[in-house]
Amino acid sequence: MENSLLLIQSVLTIMDAKLLTVAMLAPMQEVAETAEAAKEVFMNASNVWMMVCAALVFIMNLGFASVEAGFSQTKNTVNILFKNAITPVIGILLYALCGFNLMYPGFGDVPGWFGFAGFGLSLPEGGNTAAYAAGYPYYTDFLFQAMFAATTATIVSGAVAERIKFSAYLIFTIFFVGVVYPICGSWQWGYGMVSSWGFHDFAGSTLVHSVGGWGALAGIILLGPRIGRFAGKGNPFPASNLAFATIGVFILWLGWFGFNGGSVLSSDPALTSLVLTNTTLGACAGAVGAFILATILLKTYDYGMVLNGILAGLVGITAGADVVSPMESIYIGFIAGILVVLAVQLLEKLKLDDVVGAVPVHLVCGVWGTLAVGIWGTDMSFIAQLKGVAVYGAAAFGASFILFAALKYTMGIRVSVEEETEGLDIHEHGVHAYTTSAVGNKG
Repeated sequence: MENSLLLIQSVLTIMDAKLLTVAMLAPMQEVAETAEAAKEVFMNASNVWMMVCAALVFIMNLGFASVEAGFSQTKNTVNILFKNAITPVIGILLYALCGFNLMYPGFGDVPGWFGFAGFGLSLPEGGNTAAYAAGYPYYTDFLFQAMFAATTATIVSGAVAERIKFSAYLIFTIFFVGVVYPICGSWQWGYGMVSSWGFHDFAGSTLVHSVGGWGALAGIILLGPRIGRFAGKGNPFPASNLAFATIGVFILWLGWFGFNGGSVLSSDPALTSLVLTNTTLGACAGAVGAFILATILLKTYDYGMVLNGILAGLVGITAGADVVSPMESIYIGFIAGILVVLAVQLLEKLKLDDVVGAVPVHLVCGVWGTLAVGIWGTDMSFIAQLKGVAVYGAAAFGASFILFAALKYTMGIRVSVEEETEGLDIHEHGVHAYTTSAVGNKG
């Protein structure tokens, strides 16, 4: 009897222990399920946010087209629009074919200078696109990054406008977007050699803007100025449509919310709000800096300088929008606005003809924004920033100069005097941008 009681007591003790274990595990299971649900919600929100940002960056192509058409002469409008329409087409296709895998080759634990993960797009191992990263799937990453690639070549378009052969521009774009940009990008965003130095470029002051700006500088050096541009003391050709230019600048400003905001690579609320606030303040401060200095130097209220000041502030804040405070973003943007005016004046003295101010905006302010990270960015190294600027400058300018020089001494890169004088629209495309017709008085 005593043994039976002991057996029953042992069974009850075991049952109590199991019940206690179940009772303890139930909340833990609920917590795990809640965490998994929260993770899925965050993933979905991040994916939607990044796709919206990709769309905003894509629409920046319309902004560039409008700015370039507005600042150039009417007789070249179709040529400008054609280049800005075909550039994203070429850029996105080439990025799918080889650019994405050149930029993200998978360096592993040993950062390098060159790698290639193969042609085309292929899902990660196992084919699970949703497991690609914590905040976004594989195809979303490609789509977002492809928009950046297309934007880089568009920077060159505006600087070399009104005298470059359309065919030469297309060939340059193919090599620049398909090879030069992604290889340069791999050194930082692909965890290559430059990233191992502690270099920081959040959304592309150097990787996108100054790389494009170096390409633009090489182009205008080898092309030479437009006919009559520097006759006498200089003959700045008036902008054909400042309304177009204004629309373009504000489309670009809107697109920058995707450009910088999407570079958070998730929908993290605190970081995204900081980045977008800094982006906006940088743009405003850039406009003010350009306005003040242009008024002092030029003795007039120069509207074009203010428009470029907005873009200068945006370019300047792009490298460090995630690591500086809102007040520091104002300092960065304001100085960028001053620099863009000084750079325009310097190009004028050097007789380098940049139709839209791409070199002052994207190159000069891109370099400034990158170095500013080393001044104000939390735990950032100025030396690392300086080294990165130097390496990217040598690579982007060197490669672009070689490309343009090769085209110049083979097929030629500049249109004839007749074509340039009469306009590229009618000679290269057989059509005018604007047509007018007079309707007679029928009495």
